[in-house]
Amino acid sequence: MRIEKCWFCSSAVYPGHGIQFVRNDAKIFRFCRSKCHKNFKMKRNPRKVKWTKAYRRLHGKDMTQDSTFEFERRRNRPERYDRNVTENTLKAIKTIDKVRSRRESKHIERRKKGKKGQQMREAVKELEQSISLVKAPAVLREDPSLTLPKIMVKVSQAQESQRMEE
Repeated sequence: MRIEKCWFCSSAVYPGHGIQFVRNDAKIFRFCRSKCHKNFKMKRNPRKVKWTKAYRRLHGKDMTQDSTFEFERRRNRPERYDRNVTENTLKAIKTIDKVRSRRESKHIERRKKGKKGQQMREAVKELEQSISLVKAPAVLREDPSLTLPKIMVKVSQAQESQRMEE
């Protein structure tokens, strides 16, 4: 069973799924769903469409330079395995998964750090622009006209007893 990659969005195309398009020059394009096929027919560039893997890599949303991804490359030549090599490979897969998850979490933290800084800059800018709307407590004490008036509401006994019954 061979799992292909979608030409447009780079997601997995499982056997019996998706659409295959063969151009006149015998180049084969595989698509995971009709959405990708339609975007291809509209001659859209996958690097400019936000939901594709190419866009995410190009704009730093996904990790691109990670040596652990080399293990996912497809190899067309059959290989012979002996028991020791297979055992060592299976042990290495666990450590590779740990390394990959650690690198991915660091990548996410770095992206969050940039976003926090941007939000802080935007908040400071907004505060500087609208500082005139904020009044200091000392000014409010000196000029009572700036505060909202306090209204006293008297409730009659009949209304109060009616509320208690409900």
